[in-house]
Amino acid sequence: MADTGRELRGTGVSQGVGAGPVRRFLAQVAEPPAGELRVGAADAERARAADALEAVAADLENRGLRAGDRAGDAARDVLAAQALMARDPGLAEEVARRIEAGGSAERAVYDAFGTYREMLAGAGEYLAARVADLDDVRDRAIAALRGEPRGPGAGPADAAEPPGGEPYVLVARDLAPADTALLDPSRVAAFVTEEGGPTSHTAILARALGVPAVVACAGAAALADGTPVLVDGATGVVRIGASAAELRAAREDAARRRAASSVPTGPGATADGRRVALLANIGGPKDLAAAVDAGAEGIGLYRTEFLFLNRDSPPGAPEQEDAYRAALDAFPGGRVIVRVLDAGADKPLGFLPPPSPEPNPALGERGVRMLRRHPDVLAGQLDALARAAAGGGARLEVMAPMVADAAEAAWFADACREAGIRTGIGVMVELPSAALRARDIVVAVDFVSIGTNDLAQYAFGADRQVGALARLQDPWGPALLDLVALTADAAGDAGKGCGVCGEAAADPALACVLVGLGVTSLSMAAMAIPAVRTAVARNTAAQCREAAVAARAAATAGDARAAARAALTG
Repeated sequence: MADTGRELRGTGVSQGVGAGPVRRFLAQVAEPPAGELRVGAADAERARAADALEAVAADLENRGLRAGDRAGDAARDVLAAQALMARDPGLAEEVARRIEAGGSAERAVYDAFGTYREMLAGAGEYLAARVADLDDVRDRAIAALRGEPRGPGAGPADAAEPPGGEPYVLVARDLAPADTALLDPSRVAAFVTEEGGPTSHTAILARALGVPAVVACAGAAALADGTPVLVDGATGVVRIGASAAELRAAREDAARRRAASSVPTGPGATADGRRVALLANIGGPKDLAAAVDAGAEGIGLYRTEFLFLNRDSPPGAPEQEDAYRAALDAFPGGRVIVRVLDAGADKPLGFLPPPSPEPNPALGERGVRMLRRHPDVLAGQLDALARAAAGGGARLEVMAPMVADAAEAAWFADACREAGIRTGIGVMVELPSAALRARDIVVAVDFVSIGTNDLAQYAFGADRQVGALARLQDPWGPALLDLVALTADAAGDAGKGCGVCGEAAADPALACVLVGLGVTSLSMAAMAIPAVRTAVARNTAAQCREAAVAARAAATAGDARAAARAALTG
């Protein structure tokens, strides 16, 4: 993470290599002074705050519409969610209450958002990841009240670009989703931030845009404007002072890679014909078009939480059936793997309250643990899935999240059979206990799917939202690869499938290593599929195994990455 002379190191979150002169975007909104009092009447101050919040909401919606053409539904959804934050009635009431008590509009907004911020930060990893989005809405509202540049309409996409017309590397302490979504990939060669994490909305949008990106890169904000740098979005390395020849070579190589992976056709397979199913991760029917366009062979992770959020009771059977059938119809003859509701603890739902306050939500009742407490919710979802699959289309498979042992796997399998789902039953391996005892688990199910994001978090005891711990979230960590190997070996020996549906699958080189470890399917964001297909097709199964052996023999994630790449073609 520290500057090593000619390099800075962070966490690569979006594949590719970008090069160009640094352009810094370091605008920050200062905190209003504590105890700042309003000058005018309360009514006028309330109106001023309400107008600022509405202006921010409208601007975020507008940005979402503009960004949709570049980043698709991901951008629209993220910015629409931020707009809802700005328009939250409870927030407006809290702001008004603080103004009535004598506070200024700026301080009232800051403190009201602070109350929400504390709630999210303490609610577990899933919701804590949205704190940065909340902070951005707060800062935009305060800037609008002050008439500062960070207000509606301002951001790195709107500021003057460097002279010369060459692509540049955007450097910031952090980038908000509203700023990231409007970046022009033809002008921004890459971006680097000092803060942020691999599962933030900013990282997700970078991948959707196809812009190489590195986050949690200490020292990046100190780089001077105009400094030539080369950014590797896979390794997280930022080379400082790269020569003109190196910059030109990097751009040419990036262009070749884009051209080589631009045709999203054909099933996934190694150079010598070993089949590796390439599937897409989706968060609902809105993501299906992108998956089909990218040449996905099916769905490897259908996150169903969108159906259950922000409601006081579970969705009805017809609503669930329609959502599931849309995915099945999109991939006739293919696979659609649906993850049943992953709720509880860090994903609280109004109709599924935890039994009591949990001091550490990440280690609380979530996933299959919560479903065992509320079996009627699972039964309703499985019944809807069984009915949706009865109409034909793709082959339905279902899996349970956060399974810890064979007993939980067997309980889920029994529930599936009771609902009429007798084949295609699986579980997610996200806990070290499941990986270590995978041989027991595969007896009860038909397949396993490894969620590398959570598996790394629990294996290394490192919250993936804490930038200072990004080193421990590197999916190239040899210990994590050992856990993947244990799981894949157990599944292979039992004749069962083993997939990976975490972010690791989207790294072309790491995808080859996973194949070498025995993984039989890879599921990722749709835009990553062409590059992964190309990388796998360039290497034989033997090369993938050699790369896997080399990576596991390394002592560090960086060494594992370098050793594996030395064994791979391209």
